[in-house]
Amino acid sequence: MLTFTGKGSAHSCNGVTRRDFLQAGTLGAIGLGLPEYLAAAEAGKVDPSKSKRSAIMIFNLGAPSQIDTFDMKPDAPAEIRGPFQPIATKASGMQISEILPLHAKIADKFSLVRSCFHRGAAVHDAGWQIMQTGRQFAGGVNTPHAGAVASYLLGRRSDLPPHVVLPEIMGRGGGNLPNGQAGGFLGKSQDPFALMADPSKKDFKVPDLLPPDNIGTARIDRRRRMRDVVDSTIRNFESSESAKLMDENFQSAYRLMTSPEARNAFDLNQEPTSVRERYGMHRFGQCCLLARRLVEAGVRFVTVNTFLTVFDEVSWDIHGSKPFTSIEGMKNIVAPMYDQGYSALIEDLHQRGMLDDTLVCNLAEFGRTPKVNPAGGRDHWPQCFTVYFAGGGVQGGRIVGASDPIGAVPVERPTEPPEVVATIFHSLGLNLESHLPGPAGRPFPLVDFGYREIKELF
Repeated sequence: MLTFTGKGSAHSCNGVTRRDFLQAGTLGAIGLGLPEYLAAAEAGKVDPSKSKRSAIMIFNLGAPSQIDTFDMKPDAPAEIRGPFQPIATKASGMQISEILPLHAKIADKFSLVRSCFHRGAAVHDAGWQIMQTGRQFAGGVNTPHAGAVASYLLGRRSDLPPHVVLPEIMGRGGGNLPNGQAGGFLGKSQDPFALMADPSKKDFKVPDLLPPDNIGTARIDRRRRMRDVVDSTIRNFESSESAKLMDENFQSAYRLMTSPEARNAFDLNQEPTSVRERYGMHRFGQCCLLARRLVEAGVRFVTVNTFLTVFDEVSWDIHGSKPFTSIEGMKNIVAPMYDQGYSALIEDLHQRGMLDDTLVCNLAEFGRTPKVNPAGGRDHWPQCFTVYFAGGGVQGGRIVGASDPIGAVPVERPTEPPEVVATIFHSLGLNLESHLPGPAGRPFPLVDFGYREIKELF
């Protein structure tokens, strides 16, 4: 992840940190601009008619129970159907859980896919990786996040990074596997910019918009002009891949620290109090609001993690016993926060005329077991779960696919992760037949052979 003056630091092979180089003034170029975008369009990799499109991926870390949210089974036995009742929505024929009443009011703007499944292990980080990249981690090949692919093929539209993760990269998931929120084989330069801060805090500031300690932007600018001198003295190091990566990162840091556009985009104080409160004065709600501001300012792809880990906070991971969440905890804590933030985001995008050009996809690593466990919760279940989409060309109010009477397996239109990721790419105007520069320089298909977007959504 690209965090230039926030938590952590990155080192080159000789131990020099990004911060050291920024203070020395070594800065270079990064990011595709209009010429590169036009070249990609000319090569048939992107659809110019969708050049205004952006995407917001909301990743429901911990995995919501499909049966308690979007695929209820009111006629199933009590140990299956759970404690909640279905309610009608604004979309004809669509019922969802009573714990999501604000979703019900905007159901005509999103569409459900109730038949998603994957073949990966039933551990969190395996599901994170599969759902965000469209492929399982295998053979040491770390496939890039969908946002990293969009960043690589579409480039930046402003001083802001093309792909931002809010509020920060996922933590550990228990399986010691890649979490899928990186540039993968496209390289570190395609890692997302991670906020590394909680936008709901009163003292919220973006670490990477602040110059390093005791260094003003004017001084950074002067040292940036020392580049020619540095080039002449460390030419061999400058030609290394490590130096090139650092160079790119520093230019991104410089852009952020000196750009009024970037500073304004991250400044939530510019929003009326009523708008901030509509989203909810909690981390998820303010991340959703910030995602809207970033897209509005030109960011192509924003990933919002509803939670950061399943171990140290309440989340969708409703095993029932401590330290995990109970079904009641989901009802009283998780669902209200999530319902408020998501519904505000969709309504706000719609009211601003942005929804048609902004895909909002809500994903998770898997579903939950159909049967309630002895602790009163539900366990991991990759065999069937629900994902949903709004905006970006998606028609709202639809239901794609269906599960069996207990929500255990798909019985209509089974949908796999490559199709989910292909749907994102399709909305952004990427040519699904194109290739990426893969490991060892070999062409890597954008989407696994035979998989395409979920056409029923469009």
